This record gives sequence, structure tokens and C-alpha cells, in this order.
Amino acid sequence: MGIRPLIRRARIVFRRMSTEDNDNGSLTQNTARNGKDGTPSPVSSVALEEIPDGSAQHGVQDVEAVTMTWTRGMLIAFFINIWFLYFANAFQSTVIVTLNPYVTSSFTAHSLSGVPTALGDVFAAATYLPVAKMMDVWGRAEGFLLMVICLTIGLVLMATCDSFEIYCAANVFYYTGFYGMEYAVDVMTADVSTLRNRAFAYAFTSSPYIITAFAGPKVANEFYDQVSWQWGFGCWAIIVPMVAAPLYIMLKYNLYKAEKEGYRIKRPSGRTVAESIRHWTIEFDVIGVFLFTVGLALFELPFDLAHYAPDNWASGYIIAMLVVGFCMLLVFAIWERWLAPVPLFEWRLLTNRTILGAVLLDATYQLSNYCWSYYFTSWLQVNNDLSITTSNYIVNIFDMVSGVLLLATGWLIRRVGRYKWTLYIAIPLYIFAQGLMIYFRQPNVNVGYQVMCQIFLAIGGSIFILVEQLAILAAVDHQHVATALAVLNVVGTIGDSAGLTISTVIWQNTYLKALLQHLPDSALPKLNKIYEDLVTQRSYPVGTPTRLAIQKAYAYAELRLLSVGCGIIVLAIPWTVMMKDINLKRKPQVRGTVF
Repeated sequence: MGIRPLIRRARIVFRRMSTEDNDNGSLTQNTARNGKDGTPSPVSSVALEEIPDGSAQHGVQDVEAVTMTWTRGMLIAFFINIWFLYFANAFQSTVIVTLNPYVTSSFTAHSLSGVPTALGDVFAAATYLPVAKMMDVWGRAEGFLLMVICLTIGLVLMATCDSFEIYCAANVFYYTGFYGMEYAVDVMTADVSTLRNRAFAYAFTSSPYIITAFAGPKVANEFYDQVSWQWGFGCWAIIVPMVAAPLYIMLKYNLYKAEKEGYRIKRPSGRTVAESIRHWTIEFDVIGVFLFTVGLALFELPFDLAHYAPDNWASGYIIAMLVVGFCMLLVFAIWERWLAPVPLFEWRLLTNRTILGAVLLDATYQLSNYCWSYYFTSWLQVNNDLSITTSNYIVNIFDMVSGVLLLATGWLIRRVGRYKWTLYIAIPLYIFAQGLMIYFRQPNVNVGYQVMCQIFLAIGGSIFILVEQLAILAAVDHQHVATALAVLNVVGTIGDSAGLTISTVIWQNTYLKALLQHLPDSALPKLNKIYEDLVTQRSYPVGTPTRLAIQKAYAYAELRLLSVGCGIIVLAIPWTVMMKDINLKRKPQVRGTVF
């Protein structure tokens, strides 16, 4: 289904608008008047609402200039390009997640399957705020391009790695670029859509997951069986840049057009080299960026590396990283609050109860989900004897159901103009589904129950993700869109990383213990191989004592993973109460030709 039928079905039109939708759904329009010589004067003679906000930073001014210049057809092309970019991203991420347990198993490190992603999440979390600052100061296109380059480097390293350590380093580049690129696209989607239509816009751009939910695992299986897992990564290093290039070109072309037509506010010129360095150092808040990026990375890394250390948490360099990281974050807070000439973000944002509630809800959801989800495909393959493809079909039910549901939810939010009511459905359903998964986590339980639980989790989880974004964006003006989304993503990614760390620690302290308890004596010589290699685990026929012992060990570990996740998600209730239910129809935010 293309974009036009979707938009027509929802009775949405694209028009040139000044600031917002009226209550009756109509859009207002200001037209430029001619100058004294009879020629159009796009800036000097238009209404104030038709020029970029001069108080905003240059990146925000530039994107407003673009939306005031481009045509309705260009806006449609922009959304189509974003759809294809999300399609490529969804496809390659599904393939990579599917292959990950086999890549780590090839390095005899299956028990550490969550570590590469956790490391990637750490560095991704540390780069959101710097990228937000870059997009606000230099421009949306520049931030987007940097993330595409980072993602491509990660894919190339994944395709060529020959050790677990290099694979971890590749994941750092990959997830920094992957999450950063999706973040940049989310910011640009907010730039070109009104608050009232934004839920539907996000639902539309995320809809490719409906397709890739089933296509991705099948392609991953073909790569693993017929080609190699290396090419399962390498092919995307070619495809993703090709799909991303038109979006960058479109932004730069329309910015050039806006400058020719006089909509772009010119930046001061004539500075010396020293003056330029000083200016951009202050504007970009280089000191704040350094303190935050290095401090957060140092503070989070020990949670992923402690099990490698000779004395675990008592190791000197683990303690040193924790202390130095915490101190740098403390200095960052002092610098940003009282000393920075141009802060990385405004502290008043954190005093807004809607922003705080959305951020805490995202952290809670991500932490709860990643406490158990990373070993779920392995559980399905070992316990229910499913193939790579079929097990990932079940995991990707979330993508398929959420893709369809979000389109309907986005349309309903557009009609109602409120978003908080959806959480009153999502939270109880999500808690109920996780409780059911605990009950069904036993050897040889029918896989149909897992499918049912995944459907319930998809309904609840997709609403969490959509409402968090809507709530935090509704609480800020256009200048702070990138910063607000960055804060949301930073905290959410920290939740990812913490959840993966918790799941890895629980797994290592439960699965091996259960194997020792249940394995027959004949299998004990291969204990380490069974513990670390998914292929070895699946090599024992279903019904044999060794396979049943492995299933019992999985059930023992999974039960504890899910119990922790279910306990954490209960915190979503107070965070929801904290948020305001802002009327999306009445709050203006963006200008120009927008959705």
C-alpha cells in the first residue's frame, strides 16, 4: 500500500500552513505580497509566521526555511524516501539480530550474546545529545550524514570481523549509527509534521516493519545456510548508503533553493579563524559534549565489562572507570547548569512533569523488555525445536502487529487530539502478557502460547513507544525538538544497556548452574561447549536426556529473567500518572508546508 491511499483514507491533506491546524481541521495560509517594483519579496513582505524563527539556532532556522520553500510534491517525496529508509533499516536490523546468536557462537561466546549490543547501546546513548546539538547548530542534513557514515563503518567491520572483540567494536559503530540515523529521521519527521498529525506520521514511517517482520528472518536463514553470515552484514553496507543519499540531497537542494528565494537567514561572516573556532566551540558546547560523552561511556562500560575482569567488580580498572565516569557526569551537570554559555540542553526541560514522565516511562519499558528478550530466540529454538526463520517470525510478531496497530492508533490520536488514554489500555495488557510468559516458561510448552503473549506485548509496547515521543514533543517548542528526543533516546538507550547487562548477569549465574544440576554424567565433558554454543545445544535430539536437561536449564534462567522484567514494568503506572494529557490540536510548533 502506497502513501497516497493511506493519506487519503485518513482524510489528511498536505497544505501550506502558517503554524497549526484549526479546531475544525482546516489549515490557514499566508501569501507573500509583491514589493514596490512589482516583484515577489518572499521575506521582507510576508507575514511574520512565514519566515524562520530568528531566535532559534541555525539548524532549526534552516529546516523552517526548507519547509517554507518546498512544494507539496517535495514533501510527499520526503516521506516516501523516509519510508524506504526505514524499510532498509528494518530489514537489515532484523537480519543482524537473527544472525547475532550464531555469530557469537562462532566465537564460542553464546552466553555473551547480549554484550555486543549492550556495548553499542552505551556509545549510542553517549552520542544522542552531541548529535542533537550538531543538528541544531549546523543542520539536520549534516547530523544525518554523520550517522549514515558511522552505520556503514559498523556494517563493514561486522562483515570482516574475525574475533569476538572486533565484533563488539563493530557493534559500537553499528548501533551508534543505526540509532543515530533513526533519531535524525525522527527529528526531521517532527520538523515536517504538526503535533496533531505526528502520531500518524511516525506510524507511517515505521510501517515497513510489517513487511520485514517475516522477510528478515527468512533472508537471514538463507544467508546463514547458503552464503555466509558475513555477507548478511556486508550487503547492507552497500544498500543503506544508496537509500539514504536521496534524503540528504533533497535537504541540501531545498536549503539552497530557500537561500536563493531569501527565506534562509544568512549567517554572520567575516570572522577570523580564531573567532570562528571560539564561536563554534561555544555554540557546540564542546566542553559539555566531551564531559557527557566520555563520562557516560566510562560510567556504563563497567556494567558490560566487569565479567571479563580478573576480579570482576573488584578489579581496579572497573572501579576506576565507575568513579571517573560518575565524576565527569557530575562536573557535566555543574557545567551545564551554571557555567556553559550555550548549554547542551536546558535544565528546565527536566522540571517539566510531562517530559520527566515520558523519559521515565521509556527507561522502564526498555529496561523491562531487555531483561529477557535477548535470549528469547535461543529459547524458542532449543525448547520448541524451531528453525532460525520460524523462531524469529515469533519474535517479530511485535513488528508486524505494532506496524498495523500504530497506523490505527495514530489516526485515532489525530481525531481525538489526546494521547494519554491509550496508556490506560497498554499498561495493564503489557503486565498481563509478561505474567503469562512466566507461567508458560516450561519445557515443551506449546509454542502457540508464546505467539499469543507476543501479540499482547506488541499491542502494549508499541503504544508505549509512540506515546512517549508524542508527549515529550508536545511539551516543547520547535527549537527543543531535537534536544527533547535526544534526552528520551539517551535514557531509553541506557535502559536498553542496563536491561541487557542484567539479563547477561542473570543468565551467567543461572543457566550454567542449572546445566550442572540437570545434565546427565555422559554430557558433562561437553559442558562448556553446551553452555557457549547454540548449535551444540540444538544438536541433541528432542526427547533425549541431554536435550531435556538443556531445556530445563533454559526454563530455570528464563523464569528469572522474566520475573525481573515483570516487576520493573509496574513502575509504568506512576510515570503515566505524572504526564499531562496535552491537547495536540491547539498547540502550534512548526511552520511552512508540513503534514
